[in-house]
Amino acid sequence: MTAYLKIDHVDKAFERNGVRSEVLKDISLEIGEGEVVSIIGHSGCGKSTLLNLVAGLTEVTSGAIFLEGKTVNAPGPERAVVFQNHSLLPWLTVYENVALAVTKVFGKTRSKSERHDWIMRNLDLVQMAHAANKRPGEISGGMKQRVGIARALAMEPKILLLDEPFGALDALTRAHLQDAVMEIHDRLNNTMIMITHDVDEAVLLSDRIVMMSNGPSAHIGEILEIALPRPRRRLELAADRGYLKSREAVLKFLYERHRFVEAA
Repeated sequence: MTAYLKIDHVDKAFERNGVRSEVLKDISLEIGEGEVVSIIGHSGCGKSTLLNLVAGLTEVTSGAIFLEGKTVNAPGPERAVVFQNHSLLPWLTVYENVALAVTKVFGKTRSKSERHDWIMRNLDLVQMAHAANKRPGEISGGMKQRVGIARALAMEPKILLLDEPFGALDALTRAHLQDAVMEIHDRLNNTMIMITHDVDEAVLLSDRIVMMSNGPSAHIGEILEIALPRPRRRLELAADRGYLKSREAVLKFLYERHRFVEAA
């Protein structure tokens, strides 16, 4: 696998009032183009910090991150983030929220009609074109998150970064959005990194699962390959031996780590 994204011996520490706190230690990971990678671990293991480093929202303390051979050291439209909070502007319509991102990235390179078509194409991709003229207060939480995904995809990013995007949603809505993400990946073959606490979600969506040790000074404990063919169907996988074996491996890792913390 050729490294599309390379995280090379990255450390991250924060300092406050003269006290240094090391969050991540010696993180090295290579991700191929079109790959879906989930990062899972207990609270406080630095999952979101790692995602923020890839997004360029936080600077590494040491080491480096490369995307297509270029150093990542600042935010950029080639790395779009979808947070647990949809972050839509409530006074703008669904269409206008997506248009903000499109105008920012393509305002000088695409005509008004081309930008309109691109906005509607991405809303259609997440099945939200029918609500283009509604405001966030008029749609459900799951629909808001679909719009957030559409806005991120409309930037045409090289990597889509998902920080527990479905964590605040009910189980049924979450399942529908997981299916939507799988369909989008099947159509676009885009590269995704997702932070999650949900073992089933990680196994269902991922090509690999990166399991983090507990913090402080968290590191990569294990990396699990998910050898399940795509496209994946939730109900068909419910009794699949490979799915169940992968799920068991992740649960065992997390349980052993949790037991270690309790013992300490």
